[in-house]
Amino acid sequence: MKTAAQLIENKKHKEVISIAPHRPVIDALIILAEYKIGALVVMEKDKMVGIFSERDYAREVVLKGKSSKVTTIEEVMTKNVLVGHAKDTFEKAMTLMTENHIRHLPIMDGHQVIGMLSLGDVAKEMIVYQRNLIKELESYVKQ
Repeated sequence: MKTAAQLIENKKHKEVISIAPHRPVIDALIILAEYKIGALVVMEKDKMVGIFSERDYAREVVLKGKSSKVTTIEEVMTKNVLVGHAKDTFEKAMTLMTENHIRHLPIMDGHQVIGMLSLGDVAKEMIVYQRNLIKELESYVKQ
């Protein structure tokens, strides 16, 4: 079973895509659109201080009538961030995301953010894992 770190290694964007908390929301929206992703890690120097997602934008900016040009990321970001760890299995990451109704999970190696997994990333890996398991079981049964 692959680890969270292995899934990140296989991603198109392996690097941590982040934004500073003092930046305006519009800057985050531009980055999200450019990379075609749904969330950014919010970094203050080398420390993760939050996460900003499309959900944060919808709930905290659009629905509250705020301007994305003047509202800062720190005003609307999720501050209490659940994280996964590099050695966690993708199944553990999927369980954490599903149980907590989150779509993006920053992955830590010690105190460093090494990447972000989406629910789609772990679901895709689950499909591959199950297909391989089925092939192994079919092969065993045929013997």
